[in-house]
Amino acid sequence: MSKISAHLPSSITPFSVISQIARRIRIVSLLILLISTVPAWFLMEAIAPQVVRAYTARVDLALDSLPEENYETVLRRAEAAARAAAQRSFDQDILVTDVSIIVSVQNYGSIAPVLTLDVSRPQWRSRPDAQNWATYFKTARSLLFFENNQDLPKK
Repeated sequence: MSKISAHLPSSITPFSVISQIARRIRIVSLLILLISTVPAWFLMEAIAPQVVRAYTARVDLALDSLPEENYETVLRRAEAAARAAAQRSFDQDILVTDVSIIVSVQNYGSIAPVLTLDVSRPQWRSRPDAQNWATYFKTARSLLFFENNQDLPKK
């Protein structure tokens, strides 16, 4: 005699204990993943910190020459304006590491750059003098007609 019985495959048979264990394993691995990200982030910041976003401030200044003013006086006013602009640039923004200033002068309708000031924050902190860091344009005097000033009509 044979006994006939229906056998269900094991994959179809629900095992409540196994499904609960699998759910707990997923929850535990998720918690471990979430908890480990903060120490990993601190470790990465300690090994390789982010780059500071510093930049160069660029300033263009234009000055008008005054009547009966010679080139040396214009140059001193340009240096004073460049010094004030450099100090203002460093004071206004803490991320500025370098300042680049070009000072142009207008005289009798012509305009030309007379000096450029390129200085870094540590250089400026050690010596805040525009004459020390300025580069002067030699041809500015003739381009602005200061060499033959007496030949031009008065303003």
